[in-house]
Amino acid sequence: MTENEKRIAKAFEKKDWPVIKTTDSWATFKIMAEFVEGFEKMSKIGPCVSIFGSARTKNDSKYYILAEEIAAKLVAAGFGVITGGGPGIMEAGNKGAYEAGGISVGLNIELPFESYNNKYIDRNKSINFDYFFVRKVMFMKYAQGFVAMPGGFGTMDELFEALTLIQTQKVAQFPIVLVGTDYWGGLIDWMKKVMGEQEGNIHLKDLEMFKLVDTADDAVNYILDYFAEKSIKPNF
Repeated sequence: MTENEKRIAKAFEKKDWPVIKTTDSWATFKIMAEFVEGFEKMSKIGPCVSIFGSARTKNDSKYYILAEEIAAKLVAAGFGVITGGGPGIMEAGNKGAYEAGGISVGLNIELPFESYNNKYIDRNKSINFDYFFVRKVMFMKYAQGFVAMPGGFGTMDELFEALTLIQTQKVAQFPIVLVGTDYWGGLIDWMKKVMGEQEGNIHLKDLEMFKLVDTADDAVNYILDYFAEKSIKPNF
């Protein structure tokens, strides 16, 4: 027996080896309940655009102000706004929509640095989730467009989830806007040069699934131009 095989065998001998309890299966009902509540509420919101971004963005940041402006312009164009319901960019998106008199949806989840739901969510359009994957289904199914502001791992997760679903044709294509050349430019260059040209892990045409912009007008106009010839409907 090799040293590595001995280590593995020893690990399996531990008395505290975790056991998957059959009671975990009862979580299925909680998951189902979150899906039911989400589908029931989200099916009534009408055409919306999701705004993603960091919960840590301060309200005097240029990106906070820009997200607020984008949300207000989306409302003026006839869309509601969906965010993750927390602080930072999410608050900016809800604030812009709320103060412009539009639909303001918050898909909330309790996290270490998102300990509150922002005050700009419509009272009947605030939904709390325990499961990230259920929450992401609501984002993907009921938003007809996505605006990705600068953010962290969560924003990347949501962005690449959307891109993957489109790339694999699991959902109909919808407009995705990345806001902030200074923030996203390096990542896009890496995706093109390394993922695409060097390794061949994506087609360069895949980079056409999103648009990089720097202004609120360009973000909103891209979404409007996209739907000038396409109908607005749930994505799957």
